[in-house]
Amino acid sequence: MAYIRQVEQHQATGLVKEQYDAGLARAGKVFNILRVQSLTPEALQATMHFYVQVMHGKGPLRRWVRELLATVVSKINGCVY
Repeated sequence: MAYIRQVEQHQATGLVKEQYDAGLARAGKVFNILRVQSLTPEALQATMHFYVQVMHGKGPLRRWVRELLATVVSKINGCVY
């Protein structure tokens, strides 16, 4: 099994802490997708900005449809969360 170094929640500072805190506010926990990007804070910030715009931004699809699409695509791709 591969191992990816990551910044632990109690060690997070700066941009990483901001993104971890935002993840906690959004979902009640810090998901691994945030943790595996924690060594490149600018990429983590850009990824989360993109995610928030896609899932919470204005657009023709309702939020529940966006979530459903994300779930279906994850299932098709064999992603386990």
